[in-house]
Amino acid sequence: MISILEIFLNFLKIGLFAFGGAYAVIPLIEEQMVTNTGWMTFTEFSDLVAIDELTPGPIIINSSTFIGMKLAGVPGAIAATLACVIPGAIIALTLVWLYQKYKEIPVINEAIRVLKCMSVALIFSVLIKMFLSAVFPEGIAALKEINIPSLIMVIVSFYVLKKFKTNPLFVMLACGCITLLLSFLNL
Repeated sequence: MISILEIFLNFLKIGLFAFGGAYAVIPLIEEQMVTNTGWMTFTEFSDLVAIDELTPGPIIINSSTFIGMKLAGVPGAIAATLACVIPGAIIALTLVWLYQKYKEIPVINEAIRVLKCMSVALIFSVLIKMFLSAVFPEGIAALKEINIPSLIMVIVSFYVLKKFKTNPLFVMLACGCITLLLSFLNL
């Protein structure tokens, strides 16, 4: 079993380096939980992200709570959540104070622009991994094993979200219902 201290320290790292907003933290959590510690598989992580999207609240808090609960029950959930929240709160308060004081300096504005670009790149990298995992469950080398229903749902979901400005929650619920139906029909 994984100790509460191990959980706390790993999520403290995530909390300390979780810059760029909710979606930018996803690659950091994935690296720590899947690659570095092996506490989760990428499939479990992808499922976690899907659940996070359906639940209210910040992704980092939801993720840490879910993972902590999975690893060590309620004490693990509390340790993981606190470890993520405390550093972020301290850093955010400090950065807001510094930004308010020095926001007129051009270098500060340029640094913020660069951070935005980095966040987009991080989000895009996880998006690609999740897309490949959903559409090519056996890996990209196994092209004959394309999950056609998943590919169709990705394309249709993207179209519906962009064309009709639909609430993403409704699109996700529809995809979930379609997946359940396909599962019952063994397709």
